[in-house]
Amino acid sequence: MKILLIEDDRETAATLKEELKKDYIVEISFTGEEGEYQADINEYDLIMLDLGLPDKDGKEVCRNIRKKNLQLPILILTGEHDIYTKISLFDLGADDYLTKPFIIGELKARIRALLRRRHQVITSNLLSIDDLTVDLNKKIVQRGVKNISLRRKEYYLLEYLIRNTGRVVSRSMILDHVWESDSEALTNVVDVHIKYLRDKIDRPFGKQLIKTVHGLGYKFEA
Repeated sequence: MKILLIEDDRETAATLKEELKKDYIVEISFTGEEGEYQADINEYDLIMLDLGLPDKDGKEVCRNIRKKNLQLPILILTGEHDIYTKISLFDLGADDYLTKPFIIGELKARIRALLRRRHQVITSNLLSIDDLTVDLNKKIVQRGVKNISLRRKEYYLLEYLIRNTGRVVSRSMILDHVWESDSEALTNVVDVHIKYLRDKIDRPFGKQLIKTVHGLGYKFEA
């Protein structure tokens, strides 16, 4: 597994690389511009990004990397604790965040959790997680052996959630991708359709896949 660490503090970067080297190959970029370049030309399994970079806003770096790679996990390292910053990070495409100071054990656990997203099996036409399968060509949804009938928006909402398995997605992200709107007036529409979707793919079965992350949005995971 190969990780790109974008961190301007050389001592911190060296410490993190030393702590992680037994399990991962860690490459370091000390500026946002270099980090974006390395993420563009190399293959990584995960990005660790510090927001306090000398040349660019770390949020901008996150957004730029996400635009070019929709599936690459991005873990933000930040000293900011307020909920609005966290929401904005998810809106920009971050998968998770860790507030400073943190212990190495928690960092390793979060890295493992993000990398476990790769248990999601993605083939050319099928998306599946646990016992749920979505056929992208035929627009067929199955859980176990049962076919599930979804309305158009319910289907596209499910497809968006399963493509972002393990990642917190905010209501504004869902509106942008499923309804192609950023109007806050429609945020209740998201909650209503999440309920419809849960009634069909979650509640009749023993295991719940759609999780509410209070104050932030929703997460799809096994």
